[in-house]
Amino acid sequence: MDSLSLLAVLAQILFGGRMLSQWLLSEKSKKVVTPLTFWWLSLSGSFVLFIYGYFRTDFPLMLGQVLGYIIYIRNLQIQKQWKLLPKWSQFLIIAIPIGIITYGWNNGKFDLAALFSKDEMATWLLTLGIVAQVLFTLRFVYQWFYAEKNKEATLPLGFWLFSFTGGLLSLVYFLYRVDYVMVLSYSLGTFIYARNIYLYYTSKTA
Repeated sequence: MDSLSLLAVLAQILFGGRMLSQWLLSEKSKKVVTPLTFWWLSLSGSFVLFIYGYFRTDFPLMLGQVLGYIIYIRNLQIQKQWKLLPKWSQFLIIAIPIGIITYGWNNGKFDLAALFSKDEMATWLLTLGIVAQVLFTLRFVYQWFYAEKNKEATLPLGFWLFSFTGGLLSLVYFLYRVDYVMVLSYSLGTFIYARNIYLYYTSKTA
């Protein structure tokens, strides 16, 4: 396994850890709950996956991570956890992705003509990837508004519905990209999303 694949595996371990901890706690509570570790693992996994997307020149993947990044930080702020980090650590977490994007743009890695070139990736596949990642990220936009309204960093039903739909589309995208680490991750994730939807409805009828 090369170093690039190791980055993808590390990101998926972090993302898998957040979903596993959330799932197990929800199964124990017989309702959908959100542990604090969910947000820390989300931010860590997003950071690693963003770097992976940069080296793989995967624009849809990077787009999804950038959109989610801000929301993870905001949820940690709502939970009063973000301020626990040293100021230099907060700065680096925000500055590194911005620096990578700036560097990639200036050295031509993110040339728009190349990104949307059929030689780089078929247009329909690029479109599928972007739609999947936007849908997948909209779950956190929805959750963000919900959290701001209720002043509580929890995961409502809409989050899981967006997750399930975006997860299925992402699974198809990564199958065509022959990225089996991501396929394995989204396969497991889609099952957990469906299970959380089930738990949500059963807890409401109990």
